[in-house]
Amino acid sequence: MRYSPDQKEKTHQRILDEAARQFREKGVSNTGLQPLMKALGLTHGGFYAHFRSKDDLVESALQEAARQMDEETARLHDTETPLATLILQYLSRRHRDTPGQGCALPTVSAELGQLGKPSQTTDRIVKDRLALIDGELGHDETSDRSIMILSAMVGGLQLARSVNDPELSDRILQATRAQLLALIGADTGA
Repeated sequence: MRYSPDQKEKTHQRILDEAARQFREKGVSNTGLQPLMKALGLTHGGFYAHFRSKDDLVESALQEAARQMDEETARLHDTETPLATLILQYLSRRHRDTPGQGCALPTVSAELGQLGKPSQTTDRIVKDRLALIDGELGHDETSDRSIMILSAMVGGLQLARSVNDPELSDRILQATRAQLLALIGADTGA
């Protein structure tokens, strides 16, 4: 059965959205193509009508995750304190508890690095976030402070997700938030 170009495009986008969600939630290695396609009510064989390989899907899905993150980040500019708001939202219980809707970096950066498959899209995500932080700090180019802030955000969230003790997890988020807010001069007691 032939589908209209519009239907193929919609199906392609559904695959990207679900892959971006699953990669952020479970990681690349723990996301199989067959379960991914089944979750969408599609066949495994139909995957190849949209992507050449899983590596092709990974890069495309990371680009989709980055696009979604860009939309979220754009909303920060409507706030009075974009960097403080970014820190508060990033290191929140909501972000910790819904990895499939959040930043891809805590889940995929370590995995792709360990697999020896760094991603150009991951580079772009990191550079974009560093540029945002630098812009808020008033720097024209990447500063060590921005690298440290982003690293603390990603690492703090990753660590908070990795522990079983809910009180410890909350404390990791709270302590990292408080230290970063103090570092940027926006200590709100968070």
